[in-house]
Amino acid sequence: ARRRAGAFLALEHPVQADVVIGAPDSGLDAALGYAQQSGIPYGIGFLKNKYIGRTFIQPSQKLRENTVRIKLNPIADTVAGKRVVLVDDSIVRGTTSKQIVQLLREAGATEVHFRASSPKFLYPCYFGTDVDSRKSLIAANYTTEQIAEQIGVDSLGFLSVESVKKIAEGCKLDFCVGCFTGEYPVEPPKREFEDKYSQKLNSND
Repeated sequence: ARRRAGAFLALEHPVQADVVIGAPDSGLDAALGYAQQSGIPYGIGFLKNKYIGRTFIQPSQKLRENTVRIKLNPIADTVAGKRVVLVDDSIVRGTTSKQIVQLLREAGATEVHFRASSPKFLYPCYFGTDVDSRKSLIAANYTTEQIAEQIGVDSLGFLSVESVKKIAEGCKLDFCVGCFTGEYPVEPPKREFEDKYSQKLNSND
């Protein structure tokens, strides 16, 4: 499914580049799909510290920024002097994306073209994914061009909602796209917490 997402992404957002890399580990399969579809060589762009957890769910901005630098080490031989397509699964707050792009620039990438193998996160998720208040979602507050400028990339592309629905070929079930479109399969809660740390442990607190 992730490889198919990457292939659709290459069709929707082509670019002239020298190498396609994925952000470990969530972007690797989509990057491979992008490379196979586009014909641009696939490369390993980062070494990952396996002892660091998910960065976008860290409780503070500073901690998220510091964690990224500890977590990922760019491979200069892959990206130095190259036009790089960087594929990741999504952009939530933009913190991780900006840090990764900075690492690639420091390693000598001449261009960085970011491709997200999901649509823009515009609304919260109420069904188990850690996508919180719209205040925290960069795509809910800025245009694609503004996001590209903020994270420091030469171009930026998101997978379309239409392609999301085609990822699972032959599946007869529909997909929830509430966090992308605001159209949920059931009525969402009326009250919205900014993040999970703001929510009380129980109703008696």
